[in-house]
Amino acid sequence: MLVDEELAPGAPARAYGDWRSALDFAGPGGEDAHFDSWSSTGDRPGEVDRFTADDLVAVSFLSVQIPPMAARAILDTETEALSALLRAIGPDRDLVDEPDLLAPGWPAWDLETALWALPGIGRTKATKLIARKRPWLYPIWDSVVSQVLGTVRSHLNPVREALRADEAALHHRLLSIREGAGLSDEISVLRVFDVIAWMDGKNRGFGEGLDLER
Repeated sequence: MLVDEELAPGAPARAYGDWRSALDFAGPGGEDAHFDSWSSTGDRPGEVDRFTADDLVAVSFLSVQIPPMAARAILDTETEALSALLRAIGPDRDLVDEPDLLAPGWPAWDLETALWALPGIGRTKATKLIARKRPWLYPIWDSVVSQVLGTVRSHLNPVREALRADEAALHHRLLSIREGAGLSDEISVLRVFDVIAWMDGKNRGFGEGLDLER
């Protein structure tokens, strides 16, 4: 897992160049930053337990599109069921503080499963949607990040365990990187981790030919 070499002192410069510009964010023109901040209503806190059209727009800044049939389900026909799962998750919180192995029956796990059931939604889109609502709790999976971390088949618990290891050393290192980059406290540890891993993987040519979306 991306722990030592890529997070060693000086590695941020290798991964991003200037952190302040690169974490504004990794996409061309800085579109990735809008994933964290996009709100057409100015009421993201009031929308924490329901998916909105803004969430579908936000994930598009991370280079995925929610297909029309799935969008209708998320915003209309399945909205109550999905909102119930979001409410069951509870407030956002650090993944590092989850003490137990995460498995079916944990509401966020079940939410990912429910999203997977929608047409054209696979692992990448599902995790990006959940990360939009619970950015501190739920890590994004994609073909690049999973290859860097060695989590192609199992991602959630390995990331959680890596963050908790050695008295949460990785979690604290990511907090330090965020501070050193001059980023807002609103940017989650998982987003910092995701961007580091994604940039490292793209620089190494990862992601080609691996597609577990459906």
